[in-house]
Amino acid sequence: MKYITEYRNKNLSKKIADKTNDYLKDYKGKISLMEVCGTHTHSIFHSGIMSLLSDKIEHLSGPGCPVCVTPNEYIDTAIAYSRLPEVIITTFGDMIKVPGSSSSLEKEKANGAKVKIVYSPLESLEIARKNPGKKVVFLGVGFETTAPLVASTILRANEEKLKNFFVLSGHKLIPPAMQSLLESGEIKIDGFICPGHVSAIIGETPYQPIVDKYGIPSVIIGFEPIDLLEGIEMLVRQIVEKDKSKVENQYKRVVRREGNKKALSLMNKVFDIKDSPWRGLGLLPKSGLYIKKAYSEFDAEKKINVKVEKTKTHPQCICGQVLCGTKKPFECTLFSKICTPESPIGPCMVSSEGTCAAYYKFKKQ
Repeated sequence: MKYITEYRNKNLSKKIADKTNDYLKDYKGKISLMEVCGTHTHSIFHSGIMSLLSDKIEHLSGPGCPVCVTPNEYIDTAIAYSRLPEVIITTFGDMIKVPGSSSSLEKEKANGAKVKIVYSPLESLEIARKNPGKKVVFLGVGFETTAPLVASTILRANEEKLKNFFVLSGHKLIPPAMQSLLESGEIKIDGFICPGHVSAIIGETPYQPIVDKYGIPSVIIGFEPIDLLEGIEMLVRQIVEKDKSKVENQYKRVVRREGNKKALSLMNKVFDIKDSPWRGLGLLPKSGLYIKKAYSEFDAEKKINVKVEKTKTHPQCICGQVLCGTKKPFECTLFSKICTPESPIGPCMVSSEGTCAAYYKFKKQ
């Protein structure tokens, strides 16, 4: 299969891994590389990438799962909306099982709430058209990758003058999270594996201020084994050779330096950038996307009043620390015993992009 098997070639994979390991023969200490994309988390484990590389390279998973970084306050608000008889919740499937303070959308659906899984926010418009007596609330969770599509959906609803479609916006921006991890000083990060999907939208330049301020090499990397190994080799070379830290783009077949201008234009037209709460990271400045005043008629928080329960989290769940890279999933007393993909306690075990789910599936300890 052209352009798939080429990126999974075993001989080439070993050759690139050997080159990386050669860089580290005389290197003292360890190199910590963090990926900030849930798909990278899965790909790294699934491909067995780390088994090919020197044990001087330590792999850290960061806040790269949008479902996982969504705080309980948002989940509780979505659950509260689902309990209103006039509301239909539409959402991507990985939000269904995420536990809130006392329930989940899955449980609410079992109790009779109208919760529908969609594969595109545009499907929510059709549901709204067919149910004029209901208020359809789409859960806008995701990074820069999904935000443009949600923005275009809001614009379509505006063109059609749909009065019963709303979005509960919980979109997050990745670069502020990367900066927060470095500023916390809680974890040693020597290089960033930058997210391929997000970078396809935002391009290369948003990472430059992070590299300039903190001197941390950052490489945008694809998701196939060859992509990952080549990108890691680029990071290790920068670190070992003590070259001036820079942003490099391994994923040039997808990511342009300027990003996707049309997608960025859609985001800028519909959303404002404001401070936003993240699970594990707290309130981060200028890290969230909120619906602009011009489109406030589609803002669920502004148009649908609801009473939300007092938020609480499971006292033993360390999902927040896992998202920051300060803890590994197997350090959690709940991991694989009480907390499993079938019965998740924390969001990191829910989504396929979650670190705990990856550790559970691939038995990484």
